[in-house]
Amino acid sequence: MGTETYRAYMQKLAKLEPQGFPAKVHELEAAPTADEIEADPSKAVYTYLRQECLRCHTGSKGRYKRGDYRGIGCASCHIPYSNEGYYEGGDRNISKTERGHMLVHTIQSSRKSKVKVHDVEYSGIPVETCSTCHNRGKRIGVSYQGLMETEYQATFDEEGNGQPKLHTKRYMHLQEDIHYQKGMLCQDCHTSNDMHGDGFLTGANAAAVEVECQDCHGTTGKYPWELPIGYSDEFNTSEAKGEPRGTTKTIAEYLKMGTTHDPKDGHLLTARGNPLIHTAKHGNHVTIHLASGKDIELAPLKALKEEKKLSEKALVAMDQISAHTQNMECYTCHATWAPQCYGCHVKIDYSEGKQNPDYLAASHDHDIHGTTGGMRDLKSYLVDGKVTETRSYLRWEDPALSQNGEGRISPTIPGCQTTITVIGKEGKALLQNHIFKIPNVEGAGEEGQNAIDMAPVQPHTISRRSRECESCHASDKALGFGIDGGKYFKDPSKDTVIDLMTADGRVLPTIVDQQVPRIANLKNDYSRFIDENGTQLMTVGHHWSLSAPLNAQQRSKLDRRGVCISCHKSIPEGDLAVSAMVHMAEMAGVSVDKKMHGDILNKTLLIGAWAQVLGGMAVGALLIYFILVREPKKKNRRWK
Repeated sequence: MGTETYRAYMQKLAKLEPQGFPAKVHELEAAPTADEIEADPSKAVYTYLRQECLRCHTGSKGRYKRGDYRGIGCASCHIPYSNEGYYEGGDRNISKTERGHMLVHTIQSSRKSKVKVHDVEYSGIPVETCSTCHNRGKRIGVSYQGLMETEYQATFDEEGNGQPKLHTKRYMHLQEDIHYQKGMLCQDCHTSNDMHGDGFLTGANAAAVEVECQDCHGTTGKYPWELPIGYSDEFNTSEAKGEPRGTTKTIAEYLKMGTTHDPKDGHLLTARGNPLIHTAKHGNHVTIHLASGKDIELAPLKALKEEKKLSEKALVAMDQISAHTQNMECYTCHATWAPQCYGCHVKIDYSEGKQNPDYLAASHDHDIHGTTGGMRDLKSYLVDGKVTETRSYLRWEDPALSQNGEGRISPTIPGCQTTITVIGKEGKALLQNHIFKIPNVEGAGEEGQNAIDMAPVQPHTISRRSRECESCHASDKALGFGIDGGKYFKDPSKDTVIDLMTADGRVLPTIVDQQVPRIANLKNDYSRFIDENGTQLMTVGHHWSLSAPLNAQQRSKLDRRGVCISCHKSIPEGDLAVSAMVHMAEMAGVSVDKKMHGDILNKTLLIGAWAQVLGGMAVGALLIYFILVREPKKKNRRWK
């Protein structure tokens, strides 16, 4: 599906990355029995997938928990469900006291489809509908709303109750994505191809997403319609790039696609060559028709630059330092936080006959009326084992950086750092805090790479104000070396026992328990995915061949740690001239504040640069003088 340009582009991508575009898919193995687990505990992965991960897939109605109520199939998105799961419409045949029902019996879709709830009329698909599923993994749905997970119950309601769980979690409210603040719904960026498929099987979500920031915002040097097809899109290779994308004004073509918006000077195109049918070029600005019924007027970056509406900091970052725009995602700087769930500790317990529903089996079992097993009785699909999940710790500030599947620098968060414990039917661990290894991938040989993933991500936490320069250029974490270089954590591959001990560490009691049991294959903090020698410590975005930690050249360009020392090792006594200036400033009562410090650095840079340029020119002039003037005169005198 899509334009000819789009189809040709996608065919190239599919050939380049077969891991992201599989030729075919097949059903997972059946969930193992407790007896089968005794023989091969690694099969517990199928229990984990069928009981947990696959309940979000739209063939299943999902989990009956606060925030997770939804329909099945098309109704997963197109029928409104509240977080509480109660019906509030006018159909007397639907219970209003039983959870698990739609909010009203109306389809929600585009801005043309109006839904009325009590006295409120709306259009489009609310963000919370999407967050019903997109609250795990990269957590982009809840992050877009400014929700960051917390272990704590604060704050309290008027009756002193702690915060209720949403999607079985509790949250802090951080800054929402600026697009959310402007009233944009998920569908305002994500196209029908994203959501419904385009004829290509995709094995990873980035393969389906065709929209890029530059599709609407452009760059400081080019308007969106001046960029080539493939700019900032998958793999960023010359093979996939094309001619400038331009716009199109074929109104009849778009009427067939369901839009009645005036295309004005033409609809914008995505980086892959499909029309964004709800956007229109209007002079050097862009009009966006939102699903909510609201229209937004957007000034692309080049227009903001021409209208002198960009700050000095923005111009330096986006215009003067061209490598930022060429090699980095826009959201590398403008996503100011990202959810980081370090260490995904999964326990799958087969003892004492524990069982839970197999959501995949239930969703495949549909009767002649179209109802699935999950809609009838999940208890009929119980399989052995019970899954429990926890984590080591959470962060949200200043995510690390890596190279994503598009070959561009991107924020990076823990993808799924699965550390597995499997309890057998006798109650003993068959696998304990086990990290699987994948041989012969991502810098590892036969010994294998740790299969705990750091994932490049678009966090969906965009703000107008970007990250500070120092948060990348002066950060161990940004380089991939871990939070403060991973210096806080002791060796996690060793057991930690805390009890009465002698000064030399001998435990006094004989009845003791391990406070922190070891993780055999983990030699460092979960946040550290590359060491100072460039050795990769875990997988990084393993769906794509270009995904990787920053390489040596990228790290050398990024790394400006300790730059203060380069000046202050000579201040105040390290050099005669510097010492004299410091003493004169003290005698004059001059206080070096932030502004003056910046002025001094700028003047020093300019003086140093001009001195070297003029010095080089002087040396060059002398060489020319000696070669072209002095030497010929000497030869002429000797001849005479």
